Amino acid sequence: MKLIIAVIQDKDAEGLLSALTVKGYRATKMASTGGFLREGNSTIFLGVEEDAMDEVITIIRERCHQREHYINPAPYAPSAPGTYIPYPMKVEIGGATIFALPIDRWERV
Repeated sequence: MKLIIAVIQDKDAEGLLSALTVKGYRATKMASTGGFLREGNSTIFLGVEEDAMDEVITIIRERCHQREHYINPAPYAPSAPGTYIPYPMKVEIGGATIFALPIDRWERV
């Protein structure tokens, strides 16, 4: 038995949960916040048998996509004379970060 923890973008959460439910997997969703851009994420928890790992990870890969996002590399200070105004930087965000942990006991009550 494995506990899969997947940290994904909020935009992908509903589609992923629907796809998992159609295949008969139960999952728990928790709201979380990313450390890099401080944007909303979802953390999905699933308990699965070892032989289902590949199918679940494939579903996650199909439903969680990377996206381009623009950020300002430094805050703008309009009161400082001669201040450099930085151009937005393009960064890749999204996809999924997946952890698979062994579990000794699992019960549904």
